[in-house]
Amino acid sequence: MEIINQYHEIAAIFIARVFLGILFFFQGYDAIFNIKISNVIETYQNTFTNVRMPRFLIVLATWFTSYTELICGFLLIIGLFEYVALFLLGLNLIIAAIGFGINTAMWDSKYVFPRLVLILLLLIVPETWDAWSLDSLFFKY
Repeated sequence: MEIINQYHEIAAIFIARVFLGILFFFQGYDAIFNIKISNVIETYQNTFTNVRMPRFLIVLATWFTSYTELICGFLLIIGLFEYVALFLLGLNLIIAAIGFGINTAMWDSKYVFPRLVLILLLLIVPETWDAWSLDSLFFKY
């Protein structure tokens, strides 16, 4: 029982980080390898036809969000460059919120909100709680 009491914060942050990484990694993987970027762009292009959003913004946002999710999700899973990954994924969520907000004022945030909460949690907790990561191994918090 002593070991559980000693490491429960570390285990909680490890689970939250890896879970969030898996969510983002597979979302990016799906967009890039299964659905394909061109199909994602066309889907968003059709969605934003009534607001006259320039195609280059849709293309840029799609590429950024898809690759950010894939790369930063993987970095969170292994625990490397976590703060950079968390900031980029936070920006990713802001871009998604703007996109959904432009299209529909009252959009369903059930997929976005839990990710935002986990990002904020991981940014707020003390670095010492994130001991089971490559960052803590290489950079010795």
